[in-house]
Amino acid sequence: MNMTQPEILAPAGDRHAFMAALAAGADAIYLGLKNFSARAEAGNFSISELAVLTELARQKNCRVHVAMNTLLKPGEDQAAGRLVERLNRYVRPAALIVQDPGMVKLVRQAGFEGEIHLSTLANAGSPRALSMIHEKLNVQRIVLPRELNIDEIRTCAKACPSGCDLEVFVHGALCYNVSGRCYWSSYLGGKSGLRGRCVQPCRRTYSQKNNTGRFFSCTDLSLDVLTKTLLEVPEVRSWKIEGRRKGPHYVYYTVSAYRLLRDNPNDPQARKTALSLLEQALGRKGSHYAFLPQRPYTPTDPQRHTASGMFVDKLKTVRGRKLNISPRVELKPGDLLRVGFEDEPGHQIVKIRKAVPKGGRLDFMAQGKRLPNAGSPVFLIDRREKELMQALDKLEREAQAIKAPKTAESTFEPKQPKPLKGTIRPLHHHVYRHLGRNRLNEGSGLWLTPKTARETKPGLAMRVWWWLPPVIWPNEEKEWQEVIERLVRGGARRFMLGAPWQIALFPKELPRLPRAVALRRGRGKRHHSQDNPRKSDQLNLWASPFCNVANQHHLLWLKDMGFSGAIASPELNKDDALALGKATPLPVGFVTTGQWPLGFTRIPLEGVKPEKPILSPKKEACWVRRYGQLNWIYPAWGLDLHTKEHELNQAGYSAFIHMHESKPREVPQATRTSTFNWDLRLL
Repeated sequence: MNMTQPEILAPAGDRHAFMAALAAGADAIYLGLKNFSARAEAGNFSISELAVLTELARQKNCRVHVAMNTLLKPGEDQAAGRLVERLNRYVRPAALIVQDPGMVKLVRQAGFEGEIHLSTLANAGSPRALSMIHEKLNVQRIVLPRELNIDEIRTCAKACPSGCDLEVFVHGALCYNVSGRCYWSSYLGGKSGLRGRCVQPCRRTYSQKNNTGRFFSCTDLSLDVLTKTLLEVPEVRSWKIEGRRKGPHYVYYTVSAYRLLRDNPNDPQARKTALSLLEQALGRKGSHYAFLPQRPYTPTDPQRHTASGMFVDKLKTVRGRKLNISPRVELKPGDLLRVGFEDEPGHQIVKIRKAVPKGGRLDFMAQGKRLPNAGSPVFLIDRREKELMQALDKLEREAQAIKAPKTAESTFEPKQPKPLKGTIRPLHHHVYRHLGRNRLNEGSGLWLTPKTARETKPGLAMRVWWWLPPVIWPNEEKEWQEVIERLVRGGARRFMLGAPWQIALFPKELPRLPRAVALRRGRGKRHHSQDNPRKSDQLNLWASPFCNVANQHHLLWLKDMGFSGAIASPELNKDDALALGKATPLPVGFVTTGQWPLGFTRIPLEGVKPEKPILSPKKEACWVRRYGQLNWIYPAWGLDLHTKEHELNQAGYSAFIHMHESKPREVPQATRTSTFNWDLRLL
């Protein structure tokens, strides 16, 4: 049993939710500012407001963690650094939560004195890399991916170095795709989840032939009584509750429930009370998801809604714009109702002005141009009980007694890395899944699997670029390390890493090449300028586009780590991509053609078949294919920026990636291609 209890970390998307977290006795609260927060749709906070609230939290012995966990674009480093400098001067939060290694460098440049926590968006659940992450990034906490089971969490805990601890999600919404590896919203229209703008296309209704359902919409994670197991893992220092877009009712009830579960793990009555509180929290239906490896739970139920809130009734009649319901529960002044679902006609939020008894009648007017259908479900999504509001009012009075600091603008100027000079003749990387009949050469890439590693002849293995998957889970790290070491012993030196942490899977000292292998390398073609300019027997490691590299500070960190180059995030629009090429301290490339995935998931398919077309409400086709432990989701239309390659090369890009993925026979031939965000403004 832990000698020191883990903290209960509560979400706060606005002032009321912040006060609710304090009222419930949260040990820490995480929140975002108006900018650089991965929940841009939440209310979020200003510097002066946050300074007062943080001082109030300190008086209650509660820590405040500020999320600056978005992807940092070129040209944003000054604004981000100045925001950090002002945070440090006026707010003094206990920690900043970041996902971008470039932001970590910037935070320290700006003089931030608190802890730095690496967001789950960084996908850093790599046991072999935890010590490296702690040392090279100087972070004090790593937020583990939600996909990990308890055995994998324990494996990470055993590898966790001194001076660093782990944070685990215990409750709240689940993303269908792996956090930090979802491009669905961005690919469909420039609203990037990595920038806090996700429009949640996974929540929509899809169809496959005659089968219709919400195939990708997840229920909530709710570990409830299983959190007792986490008490036996001392490295897990924080239980995190997701929900920065939730109201104070949800925050108060979930925090109260998990405090009971933590403080009274062996008390049956406390467990019963906690479960009752979670049922009343107005979240979605919950599940343990993958936490128990022997009893995993698929968190999708295509034939049922996965919307948050408590069902109260269906619309009785729709006459003109007049709507009414007969609620199954008492409605109180201040309660919020949601009519229907966000992707359906007539969706709206209704605020209750006066009490409505159970079984009574509530009349209200339709909002907007489109009317909901009769029979549309209505949900209670937030409520303001008298007792809760009294507690919040008391805290508000205490906050008003705290004098807000007089703030001034920051003059912080970030230190810019020295950019490369000149243009380089570009190399075209064609990336394939299998050897097949593909004519591979010095610029070719192969997705690395144990099978392709075995089947590839030594001479070819030395020449191609080996692409590692975007995610390697803890339960498969050992196998991947063995495959990589076997390739390296055979002379392979060129690798594209799916995450920067995968560098920990490579041997620290390279073995001497056998004489026959060394001679073969010597007879090869002259190395391209992208190859490591140092000795040819050293590793040539590049960060693949799944590393989400989008700013020069991230690139400088990769250079310090020993990377030879990086492929920029394909999410960047034209201006940002060109700006990055001109400021890069490291050789960079760009994905210009091929099948770019919408994302990938560890969640098993439920109600939908792989290799078959799946249609969105707008008849956009996608399909799913499994590789290893991941289901990859692909759009039916590919990416095509080949006409932009000259412009990119003039800006400094020296590699162009062409991703080859065979399309299933039944998926219709695309009538269009995508330029991703090239012509858009990435918000």
